[in-house]
Amino acid sequence: MRILLVDDNSTNLKLLTKLVGKLDNCEALPYASPDAVLSSLPELEFDIAIIDYQMPVYNGVELYTEIVRFEKYAEVPVIFVTADKDMTTRMAALNAGAIDFLTKPVNPVEFQARVQNIVSLSRARRQLADQAEWLRREVERAVGELREREQEIIHRLTLAAEYKDPETARHTLRVASYSEAIAIELGLPSHVCHDIRLAAPMHDIGKVAMPDTVLLKQGRLTEAEYRQMQSHAEIGSDILGRSRSSLLQLASEIAASHHERWDGQGYPNRLVGTAIPISGRIVCIADNFDALTTERPYKPAWSFERTVEHILGRAGTQFDPDCVAAFERALPRIQAIMEQDRREQAEEAEKAGVSKSDRVA
Repeated sequence: MRILLVDDNSTNLKLLTKLVGKLDNCEALPYASPDAVLSSLPELEFDIAIIDYQMPVYNGVELYTEIVRFEKYAEVPVIFVTADKDMTTRMAALNAGAIDFLTKPVNPVEFQARVQNIVSLSRARRQLADQAEWLRREVERAVGELREREQEIIHRLTLAAEYKDPETARHTLRVASYSEAIAIELGLPSHVCHDIRLAAPMHDIGKVAMPDTVLLKQGRLTEAEYRQMQSHAEIGSDILGRSRSSLLQLASEIAASHHERWDGQGYPNRLVGTAIPISGRIVCIADNFDALTTERPYKPAWSFERTVEHILGRAGTQFDPDCVAAFERALPRIQAIMEQDRREQAEEAEKAGVSKSDRVA
């Protein structure tokens, strides 16, 4: 336990140093002037401060006020040493944060008793702080493990959806990345942006309930088939919403709301404006962008420029205007994500071609 001693009287300072030396496992840090203490901050390490009240330039209270400007010393116990028995002086010391007083001339027996009590208090406080830090780390570790399991569940569900439609996996990952980019530009907290990226791949999980004749149809859907396909939003929400996991609940929210429209003409609940969860408003734009820029059985892929113009032109009708503005700010990142995905697809196709030729040979 390191005890800071500050006294401009060399005799008193030597006495205090000697008395500290008699305490178990305590080390004295003697300073003969407030200036010397201040010049050593904030590198100076101590657990308790014993400060003379009457000193030139800075009195004890003024010195301690300067010390506690540094956050690391805010909880350090301070004892003032004074020959002044005036209540005004003592109140000033108490208001500054004094935990106890020693009266000059210092009585060694009184010093031993008072300071030993405060040393014991400081050690107990340190142990509690160490236990609190250990508990914080354990909670953080447990939460991290839980989140990893949640991510694993989402990954496995995404793989299940891929068995129904091989194009679904890449689509969901692109939508997740686009959604995170929009959320960042919207100014959402970083942990929310990260969770949206994790949950967004589940936006179309309800399509696992769609018949292959509808899901994989080469061409436009009939009106009856389109209505059937629309049910995937509610089915996906129901699949995910029964979980107590906050991440899966977010995924459920996205599944239910990513086809809603700002003007209330979307589905399944015809929500209007801000009644649509922000996660759904974000994924709605990301999903539409990806659908338009990729080839589908019933249409060719649109150009990047045409798709951007399409989305910007529907701010305030199909899409949340604030989310569209965030989408526009995120365009450099979104374009980079799209180009990276295309490079990866080309590399995979090339590898697949090489493997096929090897088998033929």
